Amino acid sequence: MPCPDSEISVAAIDIVRTFHIGENDIEVLRGVSLDVHHSETMFLIGPSGAGKTSLLYTLAGLERPNSGQVMIEGKSFYELSRREQARIRNTRLGYIFQSFFLLPELTALENVMIPALIRNKTSRARAHELLERVGLGARTAHLPSELSGGEQQRVAIARSLMNDPAILFADEPTGNLDTATGSSVMTLLMELVNEQRRTLLVVTHDQTLARLGDRTITLVDGRIVN
Repeated sequence: MPCPDSEISVAAIDIVRTFHIGENDIEVLRGVSLDVHHSETMFLIGPSGAGKTSLLYTLAGLERPNSGQVMIEGKSFYELSRREQARIRNTRLGYIFQSFFLLPELTALENVMIPALIRNKTSRARAHELLERVGLGARTAHLPSELSGGEQQRVAIARSLMNDPAILFADEPTGNLDTATGSSVMTLLMELVNEQRRTLLVVTHDQTLARLGDRTITLVDGRIVN
């Protein structure tokens, strides 16, 4: 069910992505167009190799398409300067990845603070508040190696919220977790998103989790089929 708010947070307009492998060109996205509404939670599903992650990374401003446009909050993202792209990624967008990508030498608190440090800000109080919110208030001084997989993903979720982004992108956020832990992590993520009416795009292979969203988009062979 689409979000009742008609404002568009993210839009893809005829996106084409092609990868060069040896002497072959592999077309991963074949003219994909879609709109994601403000505060909507959208799940991207489909078989392995369908182009889900490529679409997410393209919409998230991480991988430039070969052709087509990505509109983020009304701006054609890849037509902006590199500096403006970096500013939007840091201040308006948040990212959660399957492999957590926590820096092993930093504590949970320090990992959460990274997005703020990029802006030359140091808000330890906010980082601590976010770790409290994800149930890790007693683990702030722990290194990633001292945390379980579910706890590491909770740190990653807290980090993604550090700069109060309007839009979150999550690539298989439960892919490295067991079923029960993955369900708990996704429930937490949905609660945090809904509290502030953030927009959320999630790639998942788990159709049960995908039912939590407002809308599900299925990709097959680089095209939307629903």
